[in-house]
Amino acid sequence: MDIVEQLAQEFGLKKEYSQNIINLLDEGCTIPFIARYRKEMHGTCDDQTLRAFSDRLKYLRSLNEEKDKVQRAITEQGKWTDEIAEALSQARTLTEVEDIYRPYKPKRKTRASVAIAKGLEPLCDILEKQSKEYIIEKEAEKFITEEVPSPQDAIAGAKDILAERISDNAELRKELRALLENKATIECQLLENENNLTYETYANFKQEVKNLPSHRILAINRGEKEKCLKVDIIVNRELAIGIINSFYKKNNEDTDKLIEETIDDAYDRLLFPSLERECRNNLTDRANEQAIKMFEVNLKPLLMEAPLKNNVIMGLDPAYRTGCKIAVIDQNGDVLATSVVYPTPPQSKTEESIEVLKKLIEKYRVDIISIGNGTASKEAEIFVAELIKHVSRPVSYAVVSEAGASVYSASKLGAEEFPDYDVSLRSAVSIARRLQDPLAELIKIDVKSIGVGQYQHDMPQNRLTEVLTGVVEDCVNSVGVDINTASPSLLSYVSGLNMSIAKNIVAYRAKVKGIKNRDELLNVPKLGPKAYEQCAGFLRVVGGEEILDNTAVHPESYPATKTLLKIFDMTESDIKSGNVTNLPNLIKLKGEDKVAKECGIGVPTLEDITKELLKPGRDIRESMPKPVLRSDVITMEDLKEGMVFDGVVRNVIDFGAFVDIGVHQDGLVHISQISDAFIKHPSEVLKVGQRVKVKILSVDLNKKRISLTMKGIEEE
Repeated sequence: MDIVEQLAQEFGLKKEYSQNIINLLDEGCTIPFIARYRKEMHGTCDDQTLRAFSDRLKYLRSLNEEKDKVQRAITEQGKWTDEIAEALSQARTLTEVEDIYRPYKPKRKTRASVAIAKGLEPLCDILEKQSKEYIIEKEAEKFITEEVPSPQDAIAGAKDILAERISDNAELRKELRALLENKATIECQLLENENNLTYETYANFKQEVKNLPSHRILAINRGEKEKCLKVDIIVNRELAIGIINSFYKKNNEDTDKLIEETIDDAYDRLLFPSLERECRNNLTDRANEQAIKMFEVNLKPLLMEAPLKNNVIMGLDPAYRTGCKIAVIDQNGDVLATSVVYPTPPQSKTEESIEVLKKLIEKYRVDIISIGNGTASKEAEIFVAELIKHVSRPVSYAVVSEAGASVYSASKLGAEEFPDYDVSLRSAVSIARRLQDPLAELIKIDVKSIGVGQYQHDMPQNRLTEVLTGVVEDCVNSVGVDINTASPSLLSYVSGLNMSIAKNIVAYRAKVKGIKNRDELLNVPKLGPKAYEQCAGFLRVVGGEEILDNTAVHPESYPATKTLLKIFDMTESDIKSGNVTNLPNLIKLKGEDKVAKECGIGVPTLEDITKELLKPGRDIRESMPKPVLRSDVITMEDLKEGMVFDGVVRNVIDFGAFVDIGVHQDGLVHISQISDAFIKHPSEVLKVGQRVKVKILSVDLNKKRISLTMKGIEEE
């Protein structure tokens, strides 16, 4: 297979671009670097396309490696033929390659291998031919030995060999596989189990395999694993047997019965159990990929939420018996004060707690209170709404997801960062910082614990980690990192860096009392020229010697940037004073291609440089929706059918989206209630962090469920 050509076709790229991307990946370039700084080499593919390209490249290379292994193995057996060579060259999946190798693969002891060892393979050949010139019973007499005492035993052995041949037929398996994919149903029965109420939905459940949504596949798998469900794949047996007959049955009255018995045995004992397992595995793989995709889709907007910079924030980690842990952080995220108050049951020391927090708010000039959404969150929110009425300065609050905060607090990283604080106080700091700079704080947490998506513990963990780490890398690098303030955790996600080099950068900047320019990075231990090439453009030096060091312009493009300024009689002073706003118009008048050529760069790089010169030091997250700040609280009991709210999407899943409307419990907008137009998936319309208008459909106080709709609101 010509992998370059194959990838070019699949991704709609020029063959030259396909080859360039492969070369860049093989050279050790990272996806963020290729996406941002090598646009001319790949036709401006975005990071998601490049990651998909990289995944597909790995698959096709492993496919080619597997084909080579199969060819070697079959050749060593002396059974290599032109037909096998052709079949292998046409194989497009690892499953097809496995099917081709199946007849030649060394097997553990089977009924067929036992019969072959008894010398019955020639009799199987005669049976398979179904020729009228042979009478099978008479032929069987020729194979009688001590191990094969009768003609019936010989025929039984021949049938076992033929059943295995039928099961190993690659073309037949392909057709039967297609039958299961298109015509099979999955059926579930509820088993006696103390947890089976969770799976009531799947009692007497039946659905076509091809229409089974991912979340149902994962729910069924979990129910089966917990021994709450019995799960079967059902397919029309007559159709399946008919397909096998078309391959093997030749209508010879003398052998018809034997062939039919052999086909039945091959299907029931070998083919169907194998294909059923394969079907279930494929369903699971598909569901896993879809679930991982949803993690990816939800994680990016969560990480890219607008930071609330230049605010003093009080983090509040709610609890009942042990009290609410408090941490106040300044504009840089440094801790100013900590405390514990007991406004929630059983102590309910509301007045005392108000006095304690009122003093902290006024002493440190707190602007916003960040409340974790875990246990006792509702009571804490009611308390904070009351607290705000008692303070003399304007204060608002926001409820933030505390998913993973306890994981971070108990982690080695949390202990290193706050060795003098107990676990719960670290959580309060994390909750405050999540509002101040979500990206910088959330990257400290194992991405699987951030709380977007479903069934994260059922996923293939390596694949989930790989995909989500890729999302974090893309977000960190698209925002850029302040080299003099970033934590080692944040730096470790920068293109070309790892935790070891990140710690070296932090040690070096402390030693030199702040890095003044990007070139200094080459003095950092273990940060060589290749790592510098990959990371330099994503690291910002704020207020340094070179203004371009506080932009996403790569040092390799500094000469081109200075040439660009010179062409239009501008200087770096004009960048600082903001006198370059007319640059895009000037470039357009002169001609983009002409200007790019004079600068010795491509048009995409010219466009990127121009954007950076217009807003040096900009944070792309500033254009994202800000967190919703509140000063009062509502409860589920206050909700009535038909009420309309402004909400924020908290999680997008296969069957809908959960929306925060300012009540402790998020409401569900089912996929059918998202849009009047048909949509295949909620992510076509909604993303995490998006602000939406929703209307209450129903409220179930007992089950703590809120049903919402986005339909029919504008008209009203």
